[in-house]
Amino acid sequence: MLRRLSILATMMAAVGFGVYWWLTVPATISASALPAYTPDLANGKTTFNAAGCSSCHAVPKQEDRTWLGGGLALASPFGTFYVPNISPDPVDGIGRWTEAEFVTAVNEGTSPAGQHYFPAFPYAAYHQARLSDVRDLFAYLMTLPPVSGKVRDHDVPFP
Repeated sequence: MLRRLSILATMMAAVGFGVYWWLTVPATISASALPAYTPDLANGKTTFNAAGCSSCHAVPKQEDRTWLGGGLALASPFGTFYVPNISPDPVDGIGRWTEAEFVTAVNEGTSPAGQHYFPAFPYAAYHQARLSDVRDLFAYLMTLPPVSGKVRDHDVPFP
């Protein structure tokens, strides 16, 4: 009887781990899943303004709200998050990102490296955004000035 219980417990643990893994695997959107598309920069600018991108990503104390070098400190009960650079800078920003990587980050909360973003990034709020709006936003962001400068790492201790 004890042997059966231990086998059952092992099987339940394996199933539980499998379900946990399946539910938490970072979601990605492949480039092949994106149909051919011609971006609408005017809609990208509208989406940029409606989403309030510059409220977090603009360089703090900078008059030009299109300088998206990040760096704003967001204090939380879990620690301090530092908003990333989303300018088209190829080194410090998103200038080397593909459109599919951007769509994945915005809609799924998954980084180009395939890791989950902290939920401080409101990707859950953008999950239902229209694909065309996200693609237009990416095209618009790529027209903005690149801002060099690496943002510091989050100051979030291990739980």
